[in-house]
Amino acid sequence: MRISHRVWHVFMRNFTVFKKTWLANVMFNFIEPLLYLGAMGFGLGVFVEDIDGLPYINWMAPGLIATSAMWAAALECTYDSYMRMNYQKTYHAIIATPVNLEEVVVGEILFGTFKSLLYGIIIIIVISALGLVPSPWVLLVLPVLALEGLAVTELSITWTGLVPGVDAFGFFFTLVITPMFLFSGVFFPLDGLPVLVQVIAWFMPLYHVVELTRSLTLGTVGPSLLYDVLWLVVFITVLFKLPLYLMRRRLID
Repeated sequence: MRISHRVWHVFMRNFTVFKKTWLANVMFNFIEPLLYLGAMGFGLGVFVEDIDGLPYINWMAPGLIATSAMWAAALECTYDSYMRMNYQKTYHAIIATPVNLEEVVVGEILFGTFKSLLYGIIIIIVISALGLVPSPWVLLVLPVLALEGLAVTELSITWTGLVPGVDAFGFFFTLVITPMFLFSGVFFPLDGLPVLVQVIAWFMPLYHVVELTRSLTLGTVGPSLLYDVLWLVVFITVLFKLPLYLMRRRLID
């Protein structure tokens, strides 16, 4: 595996394109969390009792930071990566230069992580403006979002390396991303769900990101958060080589 500074050329190529379409990209990931905040927080929240001593909207809002970042990374490294790979032939053009395929994949992972971080920051700014971020610990959410971006992009590019066609991404979003979105403790505590669901949720990266963002945003910081960080690091490390292998098998071998 040969990875050098040339991954930044791939990153900058994607960033240059993003600068031309940033408004349309940001609007989707900006407005949707706000709709959830309005419908679930201000709407449903009126009928929900306090959770952990907090009004429902205060308890739920930090989870939207994590979900916005997840959707941004997942969409970037599935549909968008597939378009660049299969239809635009961007990967083929890049690997005709001194940049190799591993550097292309790592560049894609870094750019997806950047978008995850960017959209997470946008939601932090919005909920801060609404008075839903009472703690300065929220600044530590930024490295957490970077870890989330790495985890989700690796997972997404792994799927991109496997799918037979663009329609197959529906399986990924229906069977992986949407269940994570619904069962990672964003909208309700998992204590009341069957134990099997709780165990599956624990192994998903979003569960740990939600735990971290909620604790850091609300200022309820404790040593147990280190286990969440450790699990994210293990997830990223174990999965790292798989998308590189699958993309190489798909495009070269």
